[in-house]
Amino acid sequence: MSEQPPYLRVADELRRRIAEHVWEPGDRLPSRAQIGQECGVGENVVRRAQELLISQGMLEGRAGSGTFVAEPRQRVRVVRSTAREQREGSPFGADMKALGRQGDWESRTDAKVPAPAEIAARLGIAEGDLCVRTTYEFLADGRPVQLSTSWEPYDLTAGTLVVLPEGGPHAGAGVVNRMAAIGVAVGHAVEQPEPRHATAEEASLLGIQRAALVTHIRRTYYSDQGQPVETADIVVPAAHCEIVYEIPISR
Repeated sequence: MSEQPPYLRVADELRRRIAEHVWEPGDRLPSRAQIGQECGVGENVVRRAQELLISQGMLEGRAGSGTFVAEPRQRVRVVRSTAREQREGSPFGADMKALGRQGDWESRTDAKVPAPAEIAARLGIAEGDLCVRTTYEFLADGRPVQLSTSWEPYDLTAGTLVVLPEGGPHAGAGVVNRMAAIGVAVGHAVEQPEPRHATAEEASLLGIQRAALVTHIRRTYYSDQGQPVETADIVVPAAHCEIVYEIPISR
């Protein structure tokens, strides 16, 4: 029988320490150099062992802070529903409230950003045309559970009170309600979900293993006239979230 790979041996040792409460949930692990010295392996072996346990939900990485013993986490239910957005603005807060958790988000908006080729094609504009780009980090009890990057044609909202999605009197109202405020009726949305591996930046922001599975949703809102008014790339970690679609039935 072949000998167990060193990283699996280290992973077993880390599991043992967690199971025997040497490290409690929320505790920061010693440095990789220290663990490697204790286990007689190099730092790369420790890193691989930690990445395995992160993928299994026992550890979590925090950008710039280190690796921690994961707190028990309830899988977050993310509801995709344009009807709920129209009623509630962003449904994320309602989803979190239903789970007894505090929902919040952080955002950054950059106006007059030239549209990359893919975004321009999705919005039906020319490559390089100006857009309003907003990046979001959605939090459940202060922990990131979803990322989103939204693009809107600058010409559509320029000079209006809704040009900044998270600023002004309609801040946080959601695409449907914000567009309605300037007389643009959103008729439908198209979403294209697909599984893929997290990029290094996404993994760092979400506190998950690099290359962990995520669901990438490409969403585009269309006006009643069929004009794209917003498109977004939404990234949801598969291990921490389940995605549910609510589909309205016309009568």
